Amino acid sequence: MYSPATPFITVPIRRCISTSSYRLHENPLGLPRRGAAPQIPRRGGPIQKRSLPHVKKVLTVASGKGGVGKSTVAVNLAFALAMHRSSSYGERPRVGVLDLDIFGPSIPKLMGLENVAEPELTSAGAIVPLRNHGLPCMSMGFLLPKSAGSDSNADTPVVWRGLMVQKVVQQLLFDVDWRGSEGGAGLDVLVIDMPPGTGDVPLTLGQLVNIDGAVIVSTPQDIALSDVRKGISMFQKLNVPIFGLLLNQAYFVCPSCATPHHLFGSPDPFRATASQLGVDVMGELPLIPAVSESSDRGVPYTLGGRTSGPDTQDGWIGIMETVAAKVWQALDRNAA
Repeated sequence: MYSPATPFITVPIRRCISTSSYRLHENPLGLPRRGAAPQIPRRGGPIQKRSLPHVKKVLTVASGKGGVGKSTVAVNLAFALAMHRSSSYGERPRVGVLDLDIFGPSIPKLMGLENVAEPELTSAGAIVPLRNHGLPCMSMGFLLPKSAGSDSNADTPVVWRGLMVQKVVQQLLFDVDWRGSEGGAGLDVLVIDMPPGTGDVPLTLGQLVNIDGAVIVSTPQDIALSDVRKGISMFQKLNVPIFGLLLNQAYFVCPSCATPHHLFGSPDPFRATASQLGVDVMGELPLIPAVSESSDRGVPYTLGGRTSGPDTQDGWIGIMETVAAKVWQALDRNAA
């Protein structure tokens, strides 16, 4: 039977988990003490939001609905941002990805970093992000133990209540050193892959961190759009700028007839929702099997699609590049 003192995860070097429920709640990842992270606001009034260490800009990819492709969009958008050369951050912007889906992390799979060794710690006790395809990333999935009798941690659950979730989110936000083990220059932009819903994780993030903008992902169904409206309302209450809406799985192009098919419904309700909310439509991504196949291999389609020839799949990569350009423009406007 579960008790609060039962550890469900391990941490770097598997050395810091305590059997004390107090220790688990105060420091669930068991990191060396590096000074107190900002606390959740109490009745005394809101605390001052702060920037993330060694991160210039923070972009969230979110949706109130699960299963709409947030993680796939977040990873591919991060690479599109990193490859966008016309930004004011130089020809090679430094971009990273943070997976804040504590209960269902997808970034390890999408980045080809499943079953890797545990992240290292800096001399100051911060977590060093893992890197693949030239992009640093961090996820709860890197900190989970392997399942019993398996070499994989893919099936290992995180069984925590809200207070533990809030604490681990704070540690993933403020105890990751995005300069890497070599102490580089940090990040120009951190793309945060958000979990579905409007609960502990987005509230903790929105109350503690200066967020520069959000990209909201949806699919065409009314049930998805209903949750999207709730997600946008939450961000507006947290004073987070909404850069725009991105429609995923908008249509499927039949390879034998070259005709678009709206498998999940017309995009008209999505466009109407954006118009009603006064939010820009950033793009409409088609449903392409190759995107899923590339993601399952741990190679983002913005990279893998290029190696297989020109972007013939109805401009999926081109649309993502356009979204990246719009994000850079919005970030530059906010900085002005």
